[in-house]
Amino acid sequence: GHRLVMKSEFQSAGDQPQAIAELTEAVHAGERDQVLLGATGTGKTFTMAKVIEATQRPAIILAPNKTLAAQLYGEFKSFFPENAVEYFVSYYDYYQPEAYVPRSDTYIEKEAQI
Repeated sequence: GHRLVMKSEFQSAGDQPQAIAELTEAVHAGERDQVLLGATGTGKTFTMAKVIEATQRPAIILAPNKTLAAQLYGEFKSFFPENAVEYFVSYYDYYQPEAYVPRSDTYIEKEAQI
């Protein structure tokens, strides 16, 4: 396969090198759940791109809204110009999959608002 190669004019700084090393090490150790916390503008996206490059694993990035999704898409496209970076936004404003709650014998129909 094609290697994931990150391009950036920036270098890791501050807490980033340690965060990149610890997150990467944990991925290699099989840790499935990790959290990267940081204030706006502290380089979380850059840090995650470095981890993706270091682990050489494809990633799915989820965002809570379309504005942030578009911003992240642009950043990851610039970080990985030689790799496939795709963008998908659901056209649903609201979606409730069908469900059954055995405890109360309740069936919930699927419902969507577009």
